[in-house]
Amino acid sequence: QDYGVRIDTTAEKLASFNVVENTYLSIFQSLGGLGMILGSLGLGVVVLRNVLERRGELALLRAVGFRYGQILKIVLFEHWWLVILGLVIGTLSGLVSVLPAIGSAHHPFPYVSLSLTLLGMVASCLIWTYLAAIFALRGPLLNALRNE
Repeated sequence: QDYGVRIDTTAEKLASFNVVENTYLSIFQSLGGLGMILGSLGLGVVVLRNVLERRGELALLRAVGFRYGQILKIVLFEHWWLVILGLVIGTLSGLVSVLPAIGSAHHPFPYVSLSLTLLGMVASCLIWTYLAAIFALRGPLLNALRNE
């Protein structure tokens, strides 16, 4: 056993204290990512329900000459701008809340992590929206027009 003096630098001591905090932050970041994935899946469910409820309107578009691809584009652009707008508003409000910490030299701003998270969210939301629109528009739309 060593009973001598051990000298640690302040940075080493603070790093050892911050291990617990960093572990909590990593756990919350993982849970937040899971919540965002579930939220984007929920968006897909909402889009699916919305499109299924509007099948009569979409069937009317089909009856007056719109092609399937045109109707799909209408549905996708209608919902995708909501996704993009929501992500922009959420990102800006998040950046405002961490604005004082952005300029801090002690904690560099995680540009790469934030960019990858936003890119993943955009991709996830767009994929779920696309799948929901495809699923809701398959099958004969004209039967929905008869039910209106």
